[in-house]
Amino acid sequence: MDKENIPEQLVFGLDIGTRSIVGTVGYKQNVNSFVVVAQSVRCHETRAMMDGQIHDIAKVAETISQVRRELEHQIGRKLTRVCIAAAGRVLKTVTVEVEENLGDENFQDEMISAEIIHGLEMLGVEKAYEIIRQETQGENIRFYCVGYSVVHYYLNDNMITNLEGHKGNKIAAKVLATFLPQEVIDGLYASTEKAGLEVDNLTLEPIAAINVAIPEKFRLLNIALVDVGAGTSDICITKEGTVVAYGMIPMAGDAITNVIVQAHLVDFATAEEIKIGAAMQKKVINYKDIMGLAEKTTPEEVFAETQDKVAEITQLVADKIVELNGGKSVSAVFVVGGGGKLPDFVKMLANRLNLPEERVALRGEEVLGAITFPEDVKKDPMLVTPIGICLNYYEQKNNFIFVQVNGERVKLYDNSKLTIVDAALSVGFPNDGLFPKRGTALEFFVNGRKRMVRGEEGEAAIILLNNRTAGINTPIEANDIIEITASTSGEAAHMMIGELAEYKRSIEFLVNGKKIICPKFVRANGQLVSEYYDIHADDQLEIQDYYTLRQLLDFMDVMYQDGILVNHVPAGENEKIYDKFSVDFDLSSSGSALSAGKLEEEVLEKDFSSSDKEASSKEMNSEKTSTKEDTAEEISTEKGEPQKEDTDLRLTVNSTPVILKGKKEYRVVDILDFYDFDVKTAHGNRVVIKVNGTPCSFSTRLSLGDYVELYWED
Repeated sequence: MDKENIPEQLVFGLDIGTRSIVGTVGYKQNVNSFVVVAQSVRCHETRAMMDGQIHDIAKVAETISQVRRELEHQIGRKLTRVCIAAAGRVLKTVTVEVEENLGDENFQDEMISAEIIHGLEMLGVEKAYEIIRQETQGENIRFYCVGYSVVHYYLNDNMITNLEGHKGNKIAAKVLATFLPQEVIDGLYASTEKAGLEVDNLTLEPIAAINVAIPEKFRLLNIALVDVGAGTSDICITKEGTVVAYGMIPMAGDAITNVIVQAHLVDFATAEEIKIGAAMQKKVINYKDIMGLAEKTTPEEVFAETQDKVAEITQLVADKIVELNGGKSVSAVFVVGGGGKLPDFVKMLANRLNLPEERVALRGEEVLGAITFPEDVKKDPMLVTPIGICLNYYEQKNNFIFVQVNGERVKLYDNSKLTIVDAALSVGFPNDGLFPKRGTALEFFVNGRKRMVRGEEGEAAIILLNNRTAGINTPIEANDIIEITASTSGEAAHMMIGELAEYKRSIEFLVNGKKIICPKFVRANGQLVSEYYDIHADDQLEIQDYYTLRQLLDFMDVMYQDGILVNHVPAGENEKIYDKFSVDFDLSSSGSALSAGKLEEEVLEKDFSSSDKEASSKEMNSEKTSTKEDTAEEISTEKGEPQKEDTDLRLTVNSTPVILKGKKEYRVVDILDFYDFDVKTAHGNRVVIKVNGTPCSFSTRLSLGDYVELYWED
């Protein structure tokens, strides 16, 4: 390419491999194509790298410098920034599943926001961090999370593509997090910096390779990608549209080269030339052994000598693929990298995986179709990873930056998406210290079914970014100063019986053609309670949506007799009576304290539920009883004397003088405003009410000097 036609914006990618360093410079022409304007390959002169790990920083830096200078010569400009990749040999991956309860399905009406989803993902990263810490405990190695991906989201235990905007009572995620140890990152950075370059982007070799070899449209399939380098064979698995696993075996092309070293008595570099010649299918391969003697061999002889080692490597790769794929083979395998170019490699791997040979393929020219190369560069599987490193630059800009969190200096892997929450987690700030903490949830049972009410949300964490108020998702940059005050817990959940969706305060019956409104029976752990009862943890609540005939008659102070009809059918005293049922009987012969003449509509339509009086009883401490001096005056008035208008009514309740005030006419129910009688919590099976020794109901009228008995009875 003419140097004058090279665009200003270029990407420089380095594939720092065990045997060689490949440098690529290019630019993205459009969404689907990449143009390579310069390329250079230099082999390490010594074993400065082994198994993907830098051993001699100075030697590796010198080779990088050679590649940089050659590329600068080709493009006619200076290169100062570079994209690199780390080998999978030192990569640790952790897959975790996390979930969060959002509340009971009957009450949960909160829409799932991006913040809630991010909090769920951070729970996954935090859990993965903890697993890594436990696995490496005592090794004195610090790992960094260099990225994570969500394999699946779940809403109420059902898989879903995107949680945002939905409602539900439980969300969950399966998170795949990847980690690198500090010394690996430091080694890569030191080598590039020593070569006069600043790292612009860091990715992982298997991620770079998959970006080229397996486009997203293919990732719905269960496919394995194997990048066979010199020191390691990196593996990743795709399924259902995402990468579900990464893996590696510490054996690749160098292991084959070592076999050739022993078979032909040559040094490592010469053995590498013999291996390359065999892969290129040269008819005769000439070389000199360590004694200086001229020798020759053929590709057939080399393949025969290395067959056992290739079989060993492919077996290890196949076993790892099956392990990563949940114990079964994949549908197809793509192989990239120089180590996979030996003719028997893909064939043996197919056999090990019980796949047809055409389902295991060496990926090279066909996956590089959208890549434009200089005329003198041949498309090759070895170029897949270097191109992927360049393309990854456009996906995310990665680097390491330093920030300060609560006075502690922190090194972060910058994926261009860093936020305050990432910095907080890196210093071990607890996840629940960032997000508002809900108070203790209340769990109980309603008619045998478990119910949960969420606690109140606490205050969010107070976050200052460079002395300005910020949020957990505020982006951060190098040298930012972050101060975080932990979030607080909200109030514990609480609920009363009357707030239950299943609870309706009363049941209506039609008695002798008149409407009777009765309170609904509710039992907590077997004891009758009112609608104002505060529900406790693990309470067993039973809401009764019926009365027995006996319960209704007792409520009305009517004696049971034969011939009572329920819905026009004779019924026994244990007959269940539901809302709107009709009950008919002869009141005159019932033995009731109410005569037939007193069964008036105003009595029968009285709301007999206790809720209204319970509410008013909260204020009944103002005037409860009179003094003993008042008593003499009260009882001096003749019993039963008609009460004057707008005057107080003096009577005795359970041997205690009581004055009723503020009405022209009084009934038993009005006593609850002035006498301390607990109707909130059941102290027996039924309330007994007697006026002057005669059983009655809450609607019974009162007269001056009446003696009232009011108590619970089992």
